[in-house]
Amino acid sequence: MLVRLSRRFGGIVPALSNTRPGEWLRASVGAILGLLLSVWLCQQVFGLAVALLLIGPLGASAILLFAVPSGALAQPWPLLGSYTLAAVVATTLAHYGGHTLGIAALATGMSLLGMFVLRCVHPPGGAVALCVVLAGPELQALGEVAIVPVMLNAVVVLVSAVFYNNLTGVRYPKRPAPPIDLHHTRDSSPELRVGITEADMDAALADFGEFVDITREDLAYIIRATEGSALRRSMGDIRAGDIMSRDLRWATPETTVKEALQLLRHHCLRVLPVLDTEQNLVGIVSLVDLSDFASHSGGRRLLRGGGGQRTPLSEVMNSPVIAVDRHCHIVDLVPMLSSQGLHCLPVLENQRLVGLVTQTDLIAALHRDLLMHLS
Repeated sequence: MLVRLSRRFGGIVPALSNTRPGEWLRASVGAILGLLLSVWLCQQVFGLAVALLLIGPLGASAILLFAVPSGALAQPWPLLGSYTLAAVVATTLAHYGGHTLGIAALATGMSLLGMFVLRCVHPPGGAVALCVVLAGPELQALGEVAIVPVMLNAVVVLVSAVFYNNLTGVRYPKRPAPPIDLHHTRDSSPELRVGITEADMDAALADFGEFVDITREDLAYIIRATEGSALRRSMGDIRAGDIMSRDLRWATPETTVKEALQLLRHHCLRVLPVLDTEQNLVGIVSLVDLSDFASHSGGRRLLRGGGGQRTPLSEVMNSPVIAVDRHCHIVDLVPMLSSQGLHCLPVLENQRLVGLVTQTDLIAALHRDLLMHLS
């Protein structure tokens, strides 16, 4: 009996929150500040009575913008679009139909329909429609001008959310990450060519059919992070220190371009780490960097030794260097060596160079792990 009741009413019990108490405090303080600033400015322009009549939907919007900044409902266009649409629909209907409960309900329903069409669903927008029609004589007396205080509130709370969220380490509004196109082709990045694709996500969302309050970019991030966590579990405890090359060849900032080329050619290498006199990693130089130098300074001059003999690597090397700790898991190395344009990763221990992980090292390790799972 208890099991049946638990299953029947299990949806009522909230799931554990995936946010931390520090985030609760950050969001609460932001909502307080955003709400106070918006109401204060509205009061200065339109009076306290009008400001208080619109405080309900404004408070709901503040909670969304500061507590759920990743949500699709909390983005700038849903806020501004829904407020504008609700205010226009409500003032228009009230002008012709009066300030009645029926008109308020009709304004809310029509506003919601318009939000779906314009892709700006924001629940407090429905409350805006109700307030404009029924809130009180001070707001009703404004007629069509009631749109102005509504939009003033929307703009002020939005600007507050943009500044506060970003100042407290939360990226807002959510923007899709720029696509990585290192080779200037139409190919998608390597990690997106297998597994779950964007078309798969679109098909799943279309099949789900209901509104999902999460941006498409955050949904993709959650899926990729879940895949990475599952892969990390299946691959065990393979770290950068397990697969790195240890017998390294390196140069100094004073090493000349010609000497670096000879070193790369002799050992069939593509990259050289650059260390200072205290063995600290200060740069890295690749064949691509040296070929770029040759193209700018003149290939013949380099081959004859004129440019390459005198030019130190400090003028050619890349610095600062992207490096990893020797305890970095192999799964975390994959995107860095596949889609970020890196051919190798220096491995550090106590800030000292102890190895290099190249694309070849990574492929060999992944191949070995695959064979172990098949055997």
